[in-house]
Amino acid sequence: MDASLFVTLIDPAILLFFFGILAGTLRSNLEIPPAIAKFCSLYLLLVIGFKGGLNLHETGFTAAMGWALLGAFILALAVPAWSFLVLRRRLSPFDAAAVAATYGSVSAVTFITAVSFAEQQGLDAGGYMAVALVLMESPAIIMAVLLANLVRSRAAREAAAAPLAAPQAGGAPLTMRGVLHEAFTDGAHLLLLGAVLIGYLTGDIGKKAMLPFTDLQKGILAFFLLDMGLLVARRAKDALGQGAFLTAFGILMPLFNATVALALSKLLGLSAGDAFLLTVLTASASYIVVPAVVRYAIPEANPSLYFTMSLAITFPFNIIFGLPLYLWAVERLWN
Repeated sequence: MDASLFVTLIDPAILLFFFGILAGTLRSNLEIPPAIAKFCSLYLLLVIGFKGGLNLHETGFTAAMGWALLGAFILALAVPAWSFLVLRRRLSPFDAAAVAATYGSVSAVTFITAVSFAEQQGLDAGGYMAVALVLMESPAIIMAVLLANLVRSRAAREAAAAPLAAPQAGGAPLTMRGVLHEAFTDGAHLLLLGAVLIGYLTGDIGKKAMLPFTDLQKGILAFFLLDMGLLVARRAKDALGQGAFLTAFGILMPLFNATVALALSKLLGLSAGDAFLLTVLTASASYIVVPAVVRYAIPEANPSLYFTMSLAITFPFNIIFGLPLYLWAVERLWN
């Protein structure tokens, strides 16, 4: 584990992440223009999805892929469920549902960093794990919205049972159709889906045509992590204000989720590379797609709560400590 941690820390992309945190902490005026940061994010989603589609074209739909996607789907349903049960003890139902959706979904940037890390360690994984990334984005959102709707229904029944209570103001009810539309047409999610499909359809022709573009992935990732470091530094004060319970949740829940993912990967007979990436996906938390959708789907929840927890606590923990820890566990269990 110590060697893996050292390799992680000397990676240029990770060092730029640290540099961004340092610059932000020192209140430097270093800043990545939002348009460029957005481009980097979209580029990384495009490339990882496209490469996943290429792998699908080369290998076809294999049994290994089926088992990996089954594990991803199970975890995408289970993680938000038990996260909600834990969070409900300390948060409002709406905040608990929103945070549960955040931790039940996945971080594409953490996944992309993990793919680069696995390649650096000589660990082979199926490119179809990009499909698992797509698969795990939406179930958590849908479950969170269902939980929020249950809370609203209960509140409506209680209000109806108390006719003397003052009427509560509220906007138009959010339909599941509207939520699904937001979830599946969100720009980041839709780009990822489209990239997988295009990679699958074009195969070798697409690979040759896109080769100069896709070779920039490592450099773009490093530049994007610099921006993420700056953003984490700006959010550090908010993260410290979340309290001991939520800070602990932001670290311990990913570790618990990773443990379950490892056990399920072993049970399903996944390869070491697939198990590593599935573990990283399960341990990550979304700060791009889910906050954008949940802000619309569960307006009663506090956006700064779930966004800060995923970005300023769980994301840096996974990048710095999680990746080498999960790799160490895979190496011990699969060797």
